[in-house]
Amino acid sequence: MPHRTTAHLWRAFLAAALVCAIGLLPWLSHTDPALTVLKARSAERDPDPEVLAAIRAQLGLDHGPLRLLVHWLGGLPRGDAGRSWVSGDAVLPGVLQALGASLLLMGAAMVVAVGTAGVACARTLWTGRRAVRKTGPPGGSGSAVVAALPEFLTASVLATVVGVQWGWLPALGWYGPRWMVLPALALGLPAGAVLGRLLDDLLPGAFAEPWARAAAARGLTEGTIARQAVRRCLPGLLPNTGLFVVGLTGGAVAVEQIFDIPGLGRTTLQAALAQDLPVLQAGTLALLLLAAVAAGLARLATRLLVGPALRAGALPSLHGPAPTPGRALPVVYGVLLLAVIALGLPRDPLALDTGLRLQHPTWAHPFGTDALGRDLLARVAHGAVDTLLLALAISAVALAAGLLLGMLPRLSGPLVDTVNAVPPVLAALLVTAVAGGGSGTPALAVAVLAWTPLAAHTSALLRQERATPHVTATRGLGAGSWYILRRELLPAVLPPVTRHALLRLPGVALAVASLGFLGLGAQPPSHEWGLLLAENQPYAERAPWAVLAPAAVLALLGALAVTAAGSVRGAGRRELAAR
Repeated sequence: MPHRTTAHLWRAFLAAALVCAIGLLPWLSHTDPALTVLKARSAERDPDPEVLAAIRAQLGLDHGPLRLLVHWLGGLPRGDAGRSWVSGDAVLPGVLQALGASLLLMGAAMVVAVGTAGVACARTLWTGRRAVRKTGPPGGSGSAVVAALPEFLTASVLATVVGVQWGWLPALGWYGPRWMVLPALALGLPAGAVLGRLLDDLLPGAFAEPWARAAAARGLTEGTIARQAVRRCLPGLLPNTGLFVVGLTGGAVAVEQIFDIPGLGRTTLQAALAQDLPVLQAGTLALLLLAAVAAGLARLATRLLVGPALRAGALPSLHGPAPTPGRALPVVYGVLLLAVIALGLPRDPLALDTGLRLQHPTWAHPFGTDALGRDLLARVAHGAVDTLLLALAISAVALAAGLLLGMLPRLSGPLVDTVNAVPPVLAALLVTAVAGGGSGTPALAVAVLAWTPLAAHTSALLRQERATPHVTATRGLGAGSWYILRRELLPAVLPPVTRHALLRLPGVALAVASLGFLGLGAQPPSHEWGLLLAENQPYAERAPWAVLAPAAVLALLGALAVTAAGSVRGAGRRELAAR
């Protein structure tokens, strides 16, 4: 009970600190909130001193941020979250309406994600249930390709092709269930691919446990064994599932913009850019409450699934002997990626030829050209070095931070929930306000968020691994905590968390470039892959190759990362088996 009280106090402190940081955002970033509010109200109006003074007097900005924050907090017990600095409307009804739309969209996206995860691990489920003693190699790289596709690109393709060209489903608006299908697919497919890969990573260990062999010997059906194997793996997935619930609710900014959905992600984006603090604070507080509820439900479900075994120290390890990973696919993907880079580097990525604007792929331009007639193969190749090195560096930092903080669940649990609840745009603005602008600011902003799923994954795996009989026996023989951590826990946890980090590598590369929309990330004429996608997205219908080329290379990177991680799987489990 004291530990639980301490965790609640720590969570409340983090939430209060985040709300206070948002209240100080204009002053931390040394910007005039009156000017940003004026631009949001009327972009064409001149910011003369009298108008700005009137806005400051109206909003009470002259009293300072602390008084504004205390006044806003004082209204919360009465259900008053203030009024929007831009529109003047009451904040709470608008935020609740946006939250309702986002929750509906999140629920539909999670249904798609569960179905996608099932497809991603279908091969392992099929081979595992039919031959419990010998599972086949892990699932293919198709899920890695889907996970690498950016949400805004998937949303644009679905809206343009399915919604506009084919006319099967509405592409804009939020008026009923039919309007929910395309955005739910855009959000759910990448999320489901990630969850499917994580589940596929755990299933071979579940099928190798003694209970699976005993169930097969008793004549239980293959479907029953497969369902129990999934149930056995769920405790390791539930923390990340809770993070996806919050992320799909507050972080679906691009999808909500493309499909014109009045959700919470879009609302917080507009409030962040306009520095509409009451709306931004209320939206963030709603996400923090949702994060706390999701984390509590995940812990409750874990306790119901494996609680007795955790308490008794009788939980089998999910990281037993693994099938030998295939070696051909990583080589093929690596050769293809190197070939693209080698063919494109000798070309000039800045050479303009307006007569060849948006030209389809030819022998002279194998990937086609962009809206300015620049060779896309050259731009993709020259952007590979910056994109890959930066993404690798951020992923390495995120992996180290996730592992270290994941070993301290009482500290990192509330911290993970709090940081994950921060919309990416707001995180970028807060980091910029504190650290200032510069070439390293985008990478720092992405790294601030990138460690959270890895820490949650580490904590979940460590919780189960500590309850295994071999760890209990090692502790009973007099082994110290450092020995158990070094020889028993880390060899079991490090390989799957490393594979998780590799799976998110393409997403990290995209996240850095996406900050360019705020003037924080890569700017033209940079050749970063995410920026190439953003620049060519408006021409997706007329010249689909302009977005397919960088998207295909990103997907190739995702497939390479996941298939190469198979060696991490094999090495880690062979070491455990040898001991």
